[in-house]
Amino acid sequence: MESEPVEASSPKEQMESYLGPIESLLQQVVEFGGFQLTFTIRENQATEVDVETPQFVVNFSGPDADLMVEKNAALLNALEYVVLKAARLDEELFGKITFDCKEWRRLRARELQLTAQVAAERVVETGDPFALSPMSPRERRIVHLALKNQPQVRTVSEGFGPERKVVILPASPPKRDL
Repeated sequence: MESEPVEASSPKEQMESYLGPIESLLQQVVEFGGFQLTFTIRENQATEVDVETPQFVVNFSGPDADLMVEKNAALLNALEYVVLKAARLDEELFGKITFDCKEWRRLRARELQLTAQVAAERVVETGDPFALSPMSPRERRIVHLALKNQPQVRTVSEGFGPERKVVILPASPPKRDL
């Protein structure tokens, strides 16, 4: 078993101390799972400075890459969760690393942003709340951020666990006659 990462001074150093255990775990999962995949762990070269951008990306490729993104990337998400938990990554660092395959994360983020915009337009037109499908915390955050500068709507997360979803509401509640 790999030793736990040592205490590091900066957040970047702290994150880097986990990369060895993460790589080792991934090699075992790929090998013993019989996957035809390769992966690289690289520092993210974001084109714009954004606190939401992960610091490191684990990118998968190979003949089994399609398996990773099937069913809304269920395998990719599960693998990310299990490996980061097994590496004992501190919860506050979960957003500093992401697993990706075939640019799934970028495409999904864009899809969520567009969905949020369309739903917000519907809320503005009808005055009725619009509930999106349940999604992960990372995806809910994308929706909240996509609409944070729209004064005509507000967003809230409702539900628990895997059923938690974003609801888009008019910015002010409708006036009721007394």
